[in-house]
Order: sequence, then structure tokens, then C-alpha cells
Amino acid sequence: MDYVKYIREKVGHSEIILNYAGCIVLNEAGEILLQKRRDCDEWGFLGGVVELGESLEEVAVREAFEESGLRVKVDSLFGVYSKYFNEYPNGDKVQTILTMFLAHAEGGEETKQNSETVDLQYFSPDKAPELFIDQHRDILADFIDGKKNVYR
Repeated sequence: MDYVKYIREKVGHSEIILNYAGCIVLNEAGEILLQKRRDCDEWGFLGGVVELGESLEEVAVREAFEESGLRVKVDSLFGVYSKYFNEYPNGDKVQTILTMFLAHAEGGEETKQNSETVDLQYFSPDKAPELFIDQHRDILADFIDGKKNVYR
């Protein structure tokens, strides 16, 4: 079931709360994996919306695979980012609650292009490109600052 489509059929473009999960995928050099998104041609972390019946960890792992082709293993909770608002190009309004995990790749085959991804690249955190939304920019800043168990 496409949960967002199901809800949008009932409420239209009205502002709703959506839960997301994602991960900061680290390589052995301590670099972070970022996705250049097809929908906006900008960089961000891997992740996506929670579907009915999924745990947050399952979402983070599923979305990482869908967007990168990599099988990731969640190592720990990084933080919860909850006071962020977005309006999508189609007019949908949301408050996004994003739970972020730290993770590493354990297999799979990296796919740099698919229906959601234009490019994938590992970056040194302090040399990462500008990220597409405040929520992701705050996550990156917290990671660079060495914060753990973040909640905002």
C-alpha cells in the first residue's frame, strides 16, 4: 500500500504529519554517502516515508537499498528531527518527523542511477555539498559537531 497516496486521497494537499527514516551511511574512511535526488537534482541523505507495518529501522534499510542498491546494517540511532515543514512542488504540505540512524554498507551493488537517484557519492563530512532541505543540513551539522542522540 502507498500510505502517502492513501492519506492524500482523503485530505488533499492539507498539512499532515509524516514519519520518515533514513541513515547516515559511513564508509571505513569516515565519509558519508549522499544521494543526488532525481526529484530536485540536489544532494541529501538516504531515506524515505514509513509505510504501514514497517519499523523505523526497516524503512531506513529499505530506502537505502531502493535509492543506492546497497544493503546497509544499522549501527545505532543518531537522532530524531521533528520540527520541520515542507511543501512539495505538487502542493502537498507536511511536517516531517525524521528518525536518522548511523549505518554501514554490508553488501549489494551500488547503483548510482535509478528512479530516485541521479548520483551517489561518499564525501568527507566537512566537504559535503549543500543539502536540499534544512532538516538534512541540521543532521549534517550535528554529525560534524560530534553530537549523538539528537532530538529537535
